[in-house]
Amino acid sequence: MASTASPATSAAAWAFAAATCVKLLLVPTYRSTDFDVHRYWLALTHALPARQWYTDASSQWTLDYPPFFAYFSRVLSLPAPLVDATLVSIPVPDAPPFAHLLYLRLTVAFTDLLLLLGSVLLLARDARRRQRPFLALVLVLWSPALLAVDHVHFQYNGFLMGLLLLSLYFLEQGWDLAGGVVFASLLCSKHLFLVAAPVYFMYLFRHYCCGRGVVKGLGRLVLMGSGVAAVFAVAFAPFVYYGQMQQVFNRLFPFGRGLCHAYWAPNFWVFYIMLDKILAFLLRRLGFNIAIPEASFTGGLVGDSSPFAVLPKVTPITTFLLVILAMTPCLVKAFSNPQPKHIIRWVSYACTCGFMFGWHVHEKASLHFTIPLALIAMDSLNDVRHYFLLSIVSCYSLFPLLFENQEYLIKVMLLLTYAALMWVGFTSHFAANSDQEGKKVNRPGSTVKNGFIGWVGLSYLLGIAAIELWSQVFHHHVFGDRLPFLPLIMVSLYCSLGMMYSWMWQLVCIVRHT
Repeated sequence: MASTASPATSAAAWAFAAATCVKLLLVPTYRSTDFDVHRYWLALTHALPARQWYTDASSQWTLDYPPFFAYFSRVLSLPAPLVDATLVSIPVPDAPPFAHLLYLRLTVAFTDLLLLLGSVLLLARDARRRQRPFLALVLVLWSPALLAVDHVHFQYNGFLMGLLLLSLYFLEQGWDLAGGVVFASLLCSKHLFLVAAPVYFMYLFRHYCCGRGVVKGLGRLVLMGSGVAAVFAVAFAPFVYYGQMQQVFNRLFPFGRGLCHAYWAPNFWVFYIMLDKILAFLLRRLGFNIAIPEASFTGGLVGDSSPFAVLPKVTPITTFLLVILAMTPCLVKAFSNPQPKHIIRWVSYACTCGFMFGWHVHEKASLHFTIPLALIAMDSLNDVRHYFLLSIVSCYSLFPLLFENQEYLIKVMLLLTYAALMWVGFTSHFAANSDQEGKKVNRPGSTVKNGFIGWVGLSYLLGIAAIELWSQVFHHHVFGDRLPFLPLIMVSLYCSLGMMYSWMWQLVCIVRHT
């Protein structure tokens, strides 16, 4: 046991230390308005009583995360006055001093310890993953998408993903009650993970409650329900007591924001929007009187009006039904054959369905499935091929988030370095395991020497380079200041092709192999 634990511990320490050094170098980089949001929430939860957290409207940065995240912000605020008392005062300074920036950046880096814990536990759980612990940890901790979103743009996704991985670890161990309770805690921290709830419900109902006799099964159902209910009670009971649940609900689910975010997430709705625009253009050229709606997808706030000229209006309930429909094969598998070894793949697929067909999806939500899939990326050669392409597409789709010139080389180097590490790590991994995976690798047409992504995948990745070259060099020379949104549309549309491929690949994999 010690022989396997020691390399894993050493790998974890090196991978986390190196990632932390990169994070420290990113402290002075660009920060989005999300930094201002979390800075205000830190002050809000410290300076005001809980009864005012969801009713305070003195700032535009209103609290719109569930209560556990508010409690989390409150905990982070406790040492803040030792650094600078204005960190937790309301109103917050318009121009944050460097002490504010450093403190908040360090809280993100520190809470990434939960991501490290979840990753290490899952790697130690499976013998195949223990073979290359350093590479597997690199895929998670050095993810350029995670570094860009959390440590430049500014969010706490590493902490939240750590909760998800910890829940998945408990499920893989067979500790279903603990896995369900931790997942409930995650939902009370960030409600966007609700998309994985149907898979959790099906799996836990069948694996934990069924097949053990009626009495014992009912007992376990009550126990699981009580555990989850207790978590939600701790989170929401104060706001029920204050009579604020309607206000909390409106903050958590602002459906008036519209189908798409200001920058279109690379999902199914990009194709739907583009088809509507093409049909409207063609019909107008043919003489039809097609009214172009005033609402714009690039505005991000389309309210209840339909922004489509030709195609039917899309409502929140429509997207919900599409997500459930897309998820159905996975739910059937989780119900009919609930095996712990497949839970990471099932939950990742559920999050992918939410990303592809959900309402007002942010491009950052791709982290919800790329991070878990990194831990099973080396399970097979096909998984390697899929993850290599997916991780690059996911990261590139986030490029528009870091739009300032001084961050351009940072995001490019993060992506290129990660791609090079994947290439070297994956090829050496399969070459070193010739007695197992190597036999598959050495089949005609599937060798590492010939490239593990194939000519189609390579051509697609070269297309990303071509789009980036057009966006940075040729677009301005061709159009000048006209059509400034065109490069963003090209990135979104092209990355949507890669994301659609990933969704279909995961679906086929689940139907055939789980």
